[in-house]
Amino acid sequence: MNNIESVVKSRHSVRSYKDQKIEGEVLEELQKEIQKCSEESGLNIKLVLNEEKAFGKTHYGSFDNCKNYVVIMGEKNRKDLDEASGYYGEKIVLKAQEIGLNTCWTKLTYNKAEVPCTLNENEKISIVIAIGYGKVKGTNHKSKEFSAVSKTIENVPDWYKKGVEFALYAPTALNQQKFKFELKENDEVSLKTAGLGLCTKIDLGIVKYHFELGAGLDNFKWSE
Repeated sequence: MNNIESVVKSRHSVRSYKDQKIEGEVLEELQKEIQKCSEESGLNIKLVLNEEKAFGKTHYGSFDNCKNYVVIMGEKNRKDLDEASGYYGEKIVLKAQEIGLNTCWTKLTYNKAEVPCTLNENEKISIVIAIGYGKVKGTNHKSKEFSAVSKTIENVPDWYKKGVEFALYAPTALNQQKFKFELKENDEVSLKTAGLGLCTKIDLGIVKYHFELGAGLDNFKWSE
């Protein structure tokens, strides 16, 4: 098992954190990844450290001792805002896992008014990612079978199988895995998600990045 595969398989959502600061080389690596993702994506991504209010009292779920989080912001009229937030947010999530941190995606379980980030007039918060040293490492969730998330199931190349395998490890809202791949001609791959839920497009970006990691970008291209 290569390193990125180990990272993908070991990453789970964590809501309970130790009272341990993110600092030193770990902080440097995390900030470097956030800056890189900000520059590549055009998103406004900020790391908030040692701040207790945003996750102090939540209504849709509980967090314990969450004082650090990543805020992903972007232009309100950007059509791919949620998908890009999911794609680049997952890059940060997996980097965090690689350097010993734990994370949890969250759309509702924080107090938006307490987030100490200045938004431009045309910006909004897309998603927030809790981050820190987990008291636990999280647990596996039941996953769908290959045939449940792929329209093409026969005579598929190994890279496609690996891509779908990685996608099945991707975090999705309520762990519903409402996505479907299809292998088309000329090694084109389509990816669609079902429904119009709150995190549908964010899930699409997360799953897309996982597939690329497993399949390898040299082996295919996304269909329009």
